[in-house]
Amino acid sequence: MVSQEQRRRQLAREKFLRQQQRRTAARRKTHARNAVVASVLGVVVVGSVVSYATGVFKNDDKKANAGAEVTPSATPTSKAPDPCEKAAEGKVKSLSWKTEPAVTIDKSADYTMKMATTCGDIDVALKTAEAPHTVNSFNFLAAKGFFDHTKCHRLTTNGIYVLQCGDPTAAGSGGPGYTIPDENLKDKTLKGGVYPAGTVAMANTGQKHTGGSQFFLVYQDSQLPASYTPFGTISKSGMTVLKKIAAAGESTGQGDGAPNATVVINKMTVTKS
Repeated sequence: MVSQEQRRRQLAREKFLRQQQRRTAARRKTHARNAVVASVLGVVVVGSVVSYATGVFKNDDKKANAGAEVTPSATPTSKAPDPCEKAAEGKVKSLSWKTEPAVTIDKSADYTMKMATTCGDIDVALKTAEAPHTVNSFNFLAAKGFFDHTKCHRLTTNGIYVLQCGDPTAAGSGGPGYTIPDENLKDKTLKGGVYPAGTVAMANTGQKHTGGSQFFLVYQDSQLPASYTPFGTISKSGMTVLKKIAAAGESTGQGDGAPNATVVINKMTVTKS
């Protein structure tokens, strides 16, 4: 027979355990959200054999995330209608180089990047003088057709607000086989730790000078450390397209996943003007 005092103590213990479980779940939820913000832009860009990814890419190597604290996945919300068209015929080229291409662009000239996507054209004025290695790399890769038929694989709608593109694998682990140096990290537009809406910047592994081909487009002011090379500004019409993509949401319902919109770069061009 359990005494009244023993029963009271048992109920108190059970209540305490429930409180601890709720607190642990809340801490894990906060940890996961912060991990999204801190590592959303980590990518594989080191060589064509070794791949590296930080944080929460859905298709990351399990070993890379073995020590990460994981929260149960929420049930994805119902998908918004896909606002984009069918992708043009063609497939992603398998291309890789061992070293960064020599800088051949005219550093004093203006260059424009056009992303002809399934959702509309996104034009970007490039910061040639401030980020010559980055602009030169995009000029080189675009001319080789590296970006053609690639998917923009990631959209974040919580904490930071970016669309990430430039990965030929569409899994967050691809690159051109070489890396380029960080540039323009003291850009005057980066005020108060904010990458303003309309910025185009390089993704990286979280380490210095690890940019490759992956980049992100900011559709709403986003709080980020100034460690991602800002190399372009999106046109007004391009922002309309980008916001349409963002409005369709992402696939997980948690603020970080594949965009519901089928965003494929049919053709990427870089033009000297």
